[in-house]
Amino acid sequence: MSKTAKSEVRSRERARINTPTDLGDRAREDISGAVNALLADTFSLYLKTKNFHWHVSGPHFRDYHRLFDEQAAEILSMTDDLAERVRRLGGSTLRSIGHISRLQRSSDNDAEYVDPQDMLAELREDNQSLLARMREAHDLCDEHRDVATASILEEFINDAEKRAWFLFEASRSGGTMH
Repeated sequence: MSKTAKSEVRSRERARINTPTDLGDRAREDISGAVNALLADTFSLYLKTKNFHWHVSGPHFRDYHRLFDEQAAEILSMTDDLAERVRRLGGSTLRSIGHISRLQRSSDNDAEYVDPQDMLAELREDNQSLLARMREAHDLCDEHRDVATASILEEFINDAEKRAWFLFEASRSGGTMH
């Protein structure tokens, strides 16, 4: 099949899943791209949080184990809303682990052992980075007058701020009060 014929087939196939939107093609492309990157970052953060949940050890094991599990569940719950929003815009979304790895902007942690305090710090930094990216995507939504995606992101921004705060507070040393 020629390159032109393959391109035409892909166009027809894509047209079959395009959901109509009054935001326009440019908004669909821009916002779908931004949200797909957030989705990849979210899956990456979910897996890192579960990794730390499974591998945490030490005197605060129970507290950190529970904290990481609760945060992982919250992060995973974001994925469906993000992916479905891309589809409602008429875009296509992530299809594989490989697709996630191509889009994710956060780093993995494959270390055999990570100190619990380093786990807290790394997850806090990753949540703060995700926050910054969500705010950038929110700005893009504002440019395109996409209040629905902006609204979803506002909720997720609030949740990420709370996760970062909990991770910060859990990492503080137990000093004395003055």
